[in-house]
Amino acid sequence: MLPSSDPEIFPIQAEDDVVRARQLVRKRAQELRFSLVDQTKLVTAASELARNTLVHGGGGEMVLEVLDGPGRSGIRLEFTDSGPGIADIPLALTDGYTTGTGLGLGLSGARRLVNEFDVRSAPGAGTCVTVVKWR
Repeated sequence: MLPSSDPEIFPIQAEDDVVRARQLVRKRAQELRFSLVDQTKLVTAASELARNTLVHGGGGEMVLEVLDGPGRSGIRLEFTDSGPGIADIPLALTDGYTTGTGLGLGLSGARRLVNEFDVRSAPGAGTCVTVVKWR
């Protein structure tokens, strides 16, 4: 599946950026005529991942790509940071696991809301989470 547009690179350095990232994702999902339910799922996942990028990664960026191919279209979001990384990815994906004061549903919750989910991280090497939601 190839991107149908140039990637949109969006910095996540402050709380306001989390809000703006969510708004951008909603706008693109509406443009692609995602159902309201799928818009909500993608925007919720984007919000959780953007917040993780800011809070746990110390800031980073979101890259948004519209995907278009035979019979389907979608949105790919990639969140990257240069933070401390994740030492134990399977543990971090466990419902209820948290390193802060949250509910521990960020990564695992985001994974359930999208069609494709990938996380790459290592201690001291930052984190990259890529998600795709198909229409």
